[in-house]
Amino acid sequence: MTSTYPSLSHALAEALVDVLWFIDGSEDEQMDPDDAVRVLEGVAHLVGTLSNDQRQELIELVGEMAAVETNPARREFLEGFPEGFGLIDEAS
Repeated sequence: MTSTYPSLSHALAEALVDVLWFIDGSEDEQMDPDDAVRVLEGVAHLVGTLSNDQRQELIELVGEMAAVETNPARREFLEGFPEGFGLIDEAS
């Protein structure tokens, strides 16, 4: 079986975004809101600890994903991901 992803980093970025997209869009009946916030804040903290090179790589991967995304809502989520999860400063 051949992977459709060019790298492990790309595959993991796709998986991370899929999970966060699900959590972000979940209704209260699907996921406890406090748990959802804890997960989202945990990811924001984790990506905040990445090196500059790692942050840039993730920003580029998410940008590539946004460029080919056909779902407008998901594309908007991807475009806002770097700022929303602390990869870039709001002032940047």
